Amino acid sequence: MEARLNYFADPTAGKALKHLMSAGRLLKGSALPAATQELVSLRVSQINGCAVCVDMHTKDATAAGETSVRLNLVAAWREATVFSEAERAALELAEEGTRVADAARGVGDEVWARAVKHYDEEQLTALVMLISFMNAANRLNIIARQPAGDYEPGRFH
Repeated sequence: MEARLNYFADPTAGKALKHLMSAGRLLKGSALPAATQELVSLRVSQINGCAVCVDMHTKDATAAGETSVRLNLVAAWREATVFSEAERAALELAEEGTRVADAARGVGDEVWARAVKHYDEEQLTALVMLISFMNAANRLNIIARQPAGDYEPGRFH
């Protein structure tokens, strides 16, 4: 399978991606816990069906010490007992923030209240930015049908 577009070969896309990826790297250094970032990135990518990002975040999380049990249960986090209450709140916010068109109501007040209970304003801002960033990255990859499977951990760090 070949990608429909080579974003890095196009001068305009290359410049735009440079800034987008810079924002992604900035979020990595935020106050939001690294494990939460990978879990949220993986869940958003699963929902959107972005194979490239599922591949990337599964491998990066594994390289950072995340367990296969937790990674395998991200898609079924509601029934899984391996996530903290804070991680569950972040995953719930990620799902509602990703499925805004499906829900037609945006992120509910109850979901937001659960997130506020576990994260300070700096962490919440990083979490919302990460959810938005991942949705943008997913769409870029999905539209261009970027092939997945050959990602090496840490390639974009």
